[in-house]
Amino acid sequence: MSISKEDAKRHSWARFGMRLALSTSCHPFEYAKVLIQIGYEPIPPRATTTLFGRPALALPNVFQYVGYIKRIDGITGCYRGLTPKLLGNIVSVLGSEKIAEHLGLGSCQEKEDINEDELSDLERRKRFEKALSRDMVLHLSGTIISHPFQVITVRMMAQFIGRETKYCSVLGSLYAIYQEEGFAGFFNGLFPRLLGDVACLLFASAVTFIINKHLVQDKETRSYVGAIATFITSTIMYPFQVVSNCMALAGSGLVASKPPYMPVFNNWQDCWAHLKQRGELKRGSSLLWRYWRPPAYDLGALPPAPAPEFRKSDNKH
Repeated sequence: MSISKEDAKRHSWARFGMRLALSTSCHPFEYAKVLIQIGYEPIPPRATTTLFGRPALALPNVFQYVGYIKRIDGITGCYRGLTPKLLGNIVSVLGSEKIAEHLGLGSCQEKEDINEDELSDLERRKRFEKALSRDMVLHLSGTIISHPFQVITVRMMAQFIGRETKYCSVLGSLYAIYQEEGFAGFFNGLFPRLLGDVACLLFASAVTFIINKHLVQDKETRSYVGAIATFITSTIMYPFQVVSNCMALAGSGLVASKPPYMPVFNNWQDCWAHLKQRGELKRGSSLLWRYWRPPAYDLGALPPAPAPEFRKSDNKH
């Protein structure tokens, strides 16, 4: 039975509400992940062994990292950057849907009950191309119009490192960025983020279509192919997320954006080359088992020293 447009819209809003609730509850872990991605390691590694019994230096897992943030800033401090992140999600969904509708790429929800096995190869390919075109428009437009909020989110989080209060509110942050960096400042780090998202979408969609068409016959199994393909491609494209978040700090003047925490990069390619040289393009990809390794070009490097302790009263924001 075909799903009515009203039911489809209600289901879509319900899913979106659940996504926002999940994003809110998991925000402290996302916060810790961003700090790891931009290279901040406040807790020194400890001696341990790997699963294979080799000696190693273990960095704190994400739970220990969140515990450190809580000890410094309290529970509310673990939600630094939540407001612009949620606003970015809302703007992304609403804006991208409007753009897709304006371009005549309405939802394919009403056709989900079609049995693809009954379609010809031409019909199946056209259906795939239409869905891919819609997804591409949603990803591109959603990423572009929400990126200023992503920049604000990363900068609010990065203030934890230098204890700054420059980016405290969304409106104040928008004003500060425009005054100091102009309109372009809202889109620092956009290109690597777009590149990673688009490559992930194209590769995952193409692989899913080919596998479901030629290799998988069971309808239930087909539903898992897309999720697996997306997970694999997002893992491959993960370095673009790291570079994007690092570049979001460019021009901010924050302690986190300057040596010794981060070199000053001319562009995102410089950032990529630097992280690749150090073997750190995957920073934050593993949140449970993390091991410290010296930079690839400096095998005599020392592990990070402990960060100075701050009292809650030091964080006035």
